[in-house]
Amino acid sequence: MNNKEWIQRVLDRTDDTPVPYNLSLSPVAQRRLEEFYQTNDIERFLDLPIRMTGTQSIKPLYASPDEFGSHATDEFGVVWTTNEIDRGAPVGPCITEPSLSGYQFPDPSAEYRFEHLDQWCARNAEHYRIVWIGDLWERATFMCDMQQLLLYVALEPEFVEDLLAGIADYILRTMEILFDRFEFDCVAISDDYGTQESLLISPEAWRRFVKPRLADIFSKAKSAGKTVFLHSCGDVGAVVPDLIELGLDILHPIQPETMDVVELKSQFGDQLTFCGGLGTQDLLVNGSPDDVRNEAQRLKQQLGHNGGYILETGITIQADVPLENIAAMIEAARTRRH
Repeated sequence: MNNKEWIQRVLDRTDDTPVPYNLSLSPVAQRRLEEFYQTNDIERFLDLPIRMTGTQSIKPLYASPDEFGSHATDEFGVVWTTNEIDRGAPVGPCITEPSLSGYQFPDPSAEYRFEHLDQWCARNAEHYRIVWIGDLWERATFMCDMQQLLLYVALEPEFVEDLLAGIADYILRTMEILFDRFEFDCVAISDDYGTQESLLISPEAWRRFVKPRLADIFSKAKSAGKTVFLHSCGDVGAVVPDLIELGLDILHPIQPETMDVVELKSQFGDQLTFCGGLGTQDLLVNGSPDDVRNEAQRLKQQLGHNGGYILETGITIQADVPLENIAAMIEAARTRRH
């Protein structure tokens, strides 16, 4: 079977399917790993079954200070810091009052967003192709500032609904273009809802503000025959049943520092595929290579039975992870296909 068929067997929860793995690397970690393996294409060298890309932005996820200076502004008007090791942080919200009056959302049909996708989709036809389509709640936190948005949830709920509806419309219009023009398998949304101990907002507020918008996005993806991948850091256990109800296929990154990943598998493994689970807050940074290998093997055994699991780290591998620990994870993760 090829890589695409491999991931599909995992999603179908087919018995005796080897556990695949995925790598999410910051630019610094990727450069170090490619130097280690003496390659300039780590995806191809490791034959990773999942390939990911997204629509282009005028402010790349990792914007280099050499190219952009100390700050960069994205399509939505949000100002970000830049640095050499991570994505930076939003420091200049584009909405400073609870009103959309005078604000214009960017054009989802701008051609630069899609220029690379034809070749990328063709080049990765035998792999499981996932395209990031944007962020919803997380985008609202960037646009308003997290603290202000949380205040608006309590004090200006109609504005929050309008803002999320506008962001969702941008995503839905992006999806229309993607589905019309390109061949791929899955859409991905990056939308952090969790803290170390709970959701950022109450489950009831999440169901009022976020869930209806996700329902529209998931429904559109399903109608086009795509699977749905959702990234949310933190403890999202309270809304996992809601996500299943909406038709989510893959939940990422199931941070083991915030949730019991074995319990998640026990409760929901017959309805949901989990991707992640290898700790990055302590294990990958401070553990030994043997610690990493042992935990990766444990996760494969405990979460990988009957399919429904893709091994990956709890967040993107950053510059603070020792190279030998990344290599140990890869060593433990690599699986001979049947």
